[in-house]
Amino acid sequence: MAFQFEEYAFQNEDDVEWRAYGGDAGGTRYAPMTQINKENVGQLKPVWSYDTGENNDPEKKGASLPCQPIMVGGVLYGTTPKLKLFATEADTGKELWKFDPFENSFQNPTSHPIRGVVYWERGEDKRILYSVGPWLYAIDARTGTMIKSFGQNGVVDLHEGLGDSATLGYDVQDYSMKATTPGVIYNDLLIMGSALSEGGDAIPGHIRAFNVRTGQLAWVFRTIPLPGEYGYETWSKNAYKKLGAANCWAGMVVDEKRGMVFLGTGSPSVDFYGAERIGTNLFANCVIALNAKTGERVWHFQTVHHDLWDRDIPCPPNLITVTHQGRKVEAVAQATKDGYVFIFDRDTGAPLFPVQEVPVPTSPALPGEQPWPTQPMPSKPKPFANQVLTKDALTRRTPEAYAFTLDRFENSLTGSKYMPPSTQGTLYYGFAGGAEWGGAAVDPNGIFYINSSNMLWWLQMRQVNQQNMVQSEGEKLFNTSCSGCHALTAKDKSPATAQSYPSLENIGSRLTRQQINELIRTGRNRMPSFQHLSANERDSLLDFLLKTERKEQPTPSDDIHQVTRVHTPEGKLFPYSPPYVNNGNVQFLDPDGYPAIKAPWGTLNAIDMNTGEYLWQVPLGEYPELTKQGAKPTGSANIGGPLVTAGGLVFIAATSDEKIRAFDRKTGQILWEYTLPAGGFATPITYKIKGVQFVVIAAGGSRFGKKSGGQYMAFALP
Repeated sequence: MAFQFEEYAFQNEDDVEWRAYGGDAGGTRYAPMTQINKENVGQLKPVWSYDTGENNDPEKKGASLPCQPIMVGGVLYGTTPKLKLFATEADTGKELWKFDPFENSFQNPTSHPIRGVVYWERGEDKRILYSVGPWLYAIDARTGTMIKSFGQNGVVDLHEGLGDSATLGYDVQDYSMKATTPGVIYNDLLIMGSALSEGGDAIPGHIRAFNVRTGQLAWVFRTIPLPGEYGYETWSKNAYKKLGAANCWAGMVVDEKRGMVFLGTGSPSVDFYGAERIGTNLFANCVIALNAKTGERVWHFQTVHHDLWDRDIPCPPNLITVTHQGRKVEAVAQATKDGYVFIFDRDTGAPLFPVQEVPVPTSPALPGEQPWPTQPMPSKPKPFANQVLTKDALTRRTPEAYAFTLDRFENSLTGSKYMPPSTQGTLYYGFAGGAEWGGAAVDPNGIFYINSSNMLWWLQMRQVNQQNMVQSEGEKLFNTSCSGCHALTAKDKSPATAQSYPSLENIGSRLTRQQINELIRTGRNRMPSFQHLSANERDSLLDFLLKTERKEQPTPSDDIHQVTRVHTPEGKLFPYSPPYVNNGNVQFLDPDGYPAIKAPWGTLNAIDMNTGEYLWQVPLGEYPELTKQGAKPTGSANIGGPLVTAGGLVFIAATSDEKIRAFDRKTGQILWEYTLPAGGFATPITYKIKGVQFVVIAAGGSRFGKKSGGQYMAFALP
């Protein structure tokens, strides 16, 4: 029997939906429900679970299920680890339908995070919009079937609007892109960001709006301006022909009354080296307000000038109302990777608390680099994550751990988080957490709830285009596509560090050539698909990784920048092969695998944005084995966001100990916790149906938990 959508339509006016990523158009993650409250939350129990049947991550690598589902009309919509879309009954978890984008499809299987989906309706026309790889799908919310009148037979190519070959000098269709976080709805427009490479093969990260009914492109806001456009002068001449990114990968919010969309952008390519993009690089690393109908810029604020540290804006902004200088102000607040919160008047973009341009180090810098001499720092609130590494901050967990980390500290560059990258190697905060993609929650009183990780990172640049050296095609592909995450050899790894992504040294001893080829083609978990590489290009990359390539004779050159183009046709600037690349994504840990600094390693914070002062800050998460040894809860690295309710609670999972917790929103006291079957590295939601309030979380595990999973769990009172 076919699923009858109307059977699940709300009949009770007390029922409350969760209709959008972040709960509402403003991304508040706030629910006006009190059935579950501070007095009874201790009685909360699991009442149903939906198993996707895709516990597909036996090697426990990557974040397999970061989806925050939505609930509309009594139906829960979400995605599976293998990127299928599903609908279940919201009160029982019973599956209603499932859509597989790879079944009988033109699209090859791929893998990447999907953090949510979009719902749109006009009368009887009810749609779910979500993207897989570079394709945007429109699915009938009633039946789970493709709406063929949308785009080309139900899909839109998300490369559309990113630029043409006549302007850029290359075809964006030949390069990777996807959208890991859902877009937002304004009237009949779906406004989208994208997730792109952060290496030399990154294409532009322009913001686009598509007509929800037809799939037609409605407008484009270029985050990397073309000649003659505002902001073009903040880049090197013709940088748009060789560099990309400056993309909104983390999501956006809409002020429907004002007709404005607010978003944050990431760093420009390439991460950690900017000699080919001298200037501040608008509109990378910006909070941007756009006219949602036309895409025209209303205002912007850049949080990092000429980013050399991969300090993307990592989460959507939050619409928030505060009392500032005696008057109500409708504002927008943005948390950052390095632990700042900027808050702006929505209409003008004026910061509510003063922001100073503070002098920062500009040396030592790599050849050709011109670091920007100042960076913006808000006067309030104080940062919610560590800022400057000192000797006193090093771990004292054991004498051996201290000696180990002290040696690395004394043999590294340390100090300002704006120290330019170097070949010597630098210890930094702020590459990841502070804030992450889970973002913040806000309540009607102007309180801002944000989780944070305090983690150190080790960055060491290596020169890849040296005098008298020619790169093979495989090495060029590695440097442009792989080196941002993966170290290549053991000497790229410090003994006092751990790879967030595995080193590719001796990868042939772990995987066969065929397995590596398939992984490159499809991706897995956090690793994107590289389907845009041709079979010959994949062969060249495999030859390089497996050390089976034919060695080329060196061609002398005195100009390091000229060497980057030895293998490219005359006049071709893209993909860009930088002369320096980083050593992979490397976290600084002690010899036992714990963070190399003093706790807390993760926190949950409540900030009164009316005053800019903290109400409380408490550890979030623990390492149970350390607690058993008598240590106080240390907090842990955390991925996923909070949910705040009128019942006086803040719900959050996110931690490596694989628990979901409820905190008292006024004091930060833990009132309830439950160990999930796998880590909840997602953001929970809550809704009310048939008189019952549910809290639902995706338990996918794998990010830095011990188990992998593939299910959604629902909790309610007995």
